[in-house]
Amino acid sequence: MNILLIEDNENISNGLIYSLEKEKYHILVCKNVADTIKCLEENKLIDFSIIDVSLPDGNGFDLYQKYIKDKNIPSIFLTARDSEDDIIKGLELGAEDYMTKPFSPRELLARIKRNIMKKQNNTIITIQDISFDLDKMEVTKKHQVISLTRLEIKILYLLFTNLGRVVRRDYIIEKIWEWTGNDINDNTVTVYMKRIREKLKTDIIITIKGIGYRIDDVRK
Repeated sequence: MNILLIEDNENISNGLIYSLEKEKYHILVCKNVADTIKCLEENKLIDFSIIDVSLPDGNGFDLYQKYIKDKNIPSIFLTARDSEDDIIKGLELGAEDYMTKPFSPRELLARIKRNIMKKQNNTIITIQDISFDLDKMEVTKKHQVISLTRLEIKILYLLFTNLGRVVRRDYIIEKIWEWTGNDINDNTVTVYMKRIREKLKTDIIITIKGIGYRIDDVRK
């Protein structure tokens, strides 16, 4: 899968290239508007684009509107600005998502996967008899909705959007703090995972002792 990365900050660019290539994506890198236009002319098979809003010779909004939107390439805007007007503008132009710097590369990867699945009309992930609807943020077992708290659903979201990969306990702790503002410890994570497993009544969540949790990618 080809991902077009439009970013002039070398540190950010290198970090994203490393993370994306680990996921087996092929990355096309451009540092400005002119390079991007040339790249789009030379490469017809681009599956996703990551666009920095502030570029040395223009801005990502105009670039997307003039050269990317008509190609139906799912896109995420990156920007140091977090004003509501900028966010609304990016989404109204038709982009799938918007992330403000600094951001977590892992979260960006999850959003890329979600939007690629959405484009493929594959936003419902089913493992054994458990289905996670990424659009509705709803979990079902044999077509019956499982009653989960918001936090439990978000934890499951981390696992379902990282199928086949270990989600580390420290990352879960970090995300729970981000979502709730509450400081928690390893024991709290263990309690949450126990509750989730009891509600799912299945063994799809694998514990990697001392590290974290994983759901294997064995989809129906």
